[in-house]
Amino acid sequence: MKNTEKTMEKIVALCKGRGFIFAGSEIYGGLANTWDYGPLGVELKNNVKKAWWKKFVQENPYNVGLDAAILMNPQVWVASGHVGGFSDPLMDCKECKERFRADKIIEDWAEENGFALPKPVDACPSCGKHNFTDIRKFNLMFKTFQGVTEEAKNTVYLRPETAQGIFTNFLNVQRSTRRKLPFGVCQIGKSFRNEITPGNFIFRTREFEQMELEFFCKPGTELEWFAYWKNFCHQWLLDLGIKEENLRLRDHDPEELSHYSNATTDFEFAFPFTEWGELWGVASRTNFDLTAHQNTSGKDLTYFDQESNEHYVPFVIEPSLGVERMLLAFLCNAYDEEVVDEEKNDVRTVLRLHPALAPFKAAVLPLSKKLGDKAREIQAELSKDWMIDFDDTGSIGKRYRRQDEVGTPFCITVDFETVGDDKTPADNCVTVRERDSMKQVRIPISELKGWLAERLAY
Repeated sequence: MKNTEKTMEKIVALCKGRGFIFAGSEIYGGLANTWDYGPLGVELKNNVKKAWWKKFVQENPYNVGLDAAILMNPQVWVASGHVGGFSDPLMDCKECKERFRADKIIEDWAEENGFALPKPVDACPSCGKHNFTDIRKFNLMFKTFQGVTEEAKNTVYLRPETAQGIFTNFLNVQRSTRRKLPFGVCQIGKSFRNEITPGNFIFRTREFEQMELEFFCKPGTELEWFAYWKNFCHQWLLDLGIKEENLRLRDHDPEELSHYSNATTDFEFAFPFTEWGELWGVASRTNFDLTAHQNTSGKDLTYFDQESNEHYVPFVIEPSLGVERMLLAFLCNAYDEEVVDEEKNDVRTVLRLHPALAPFKAAVLPLSKKLGDKAREIQAELSKDWMIDFDDTGSIGKRYRRQDEVGTPFCITVDFETVGDDKTPADNCVTVRERDSMKQVRIPISELKGWLAERLAY
């Protein structure tokens, strides 16, 4: 029997071989921890963002959208605490020059050797020598310069998160939309962190996208809204096919909470490379962020509550999710190797992606290249509504398997009965094969779009 165990090696190979994800700058030897999204990867990534935006903005009565600038006034990051406190403790091995996060290496070493922290590290994990530098702090923000001279006064940062753009625009959004509390502001955008230990494919990268909601509410109601958004996020994952056994919600203990939080829950996913890896964080951030910006900027960021006739700084609930990490979870969750015929050792690889996420919603497959014109006609019509693939190379069985590997929910086969000939009139029907069950059904072309729409609805 073939090995059907799900591994990161198999998923990474599929991503490269089928055009989901490539190593960045590969022809030049690459650049560590950079990734390019190929023809299928960019569709999958866009579909993840569309699915989030649809449920969190389009269909949600509380939330609106925003797209804030990546470069911001440096004082933003002073107020948020990123300039003074957004850093990792680092230590270098003087022998092999390898760099490590001190907290991580000490924690891992202590766990392996059965010691309670604190405990000094015995040896370098890379070379085994005993010669470390002192621990020092390293800020994770990428620094650059605005203008023609590289002077300290011209320093700006690539944003390490999208949240601060929402906080600095709180009053702009509230006034222009005439929203009353509670309401939320959603944003999808690039963030940058100079991570010291990136890795595990796209799980932790230096350049990434976030899907972030900052939900503003009246003080005293924040824990109710925290529970609401925690349940909302949980249901969103389940609706898109994440299996319950691959997901757990871990509430932070009081001593684990950030100084500004009074409740936090981590959504953790069972990635192949770790028992549980953090996927999504939902935090009640009290009024820390708006208060910090109010104090630093000198601007009044209070909200006037007409019902209670009082001014106050709103509390905030923040569900924050990385697009790439979510995409990886969907891939790992969907990847399957199904034994089709045990005697023939026939195993098919299939991505059981939710239709809303699948890069191609359907593929049109002419049984013969002679049927290409009719097949292209069907593809052109369906492409007005969905991403539709076309494949006329190889046996129909191999074409089915190729579409299974990239998660296409439906394959539409155009055969000779579809167009007819001099002896047999055309039946104007196509055969549709469903990815997961592999069952087939004959459908009139005139009904095809409606049939697909019903099954692709999200």
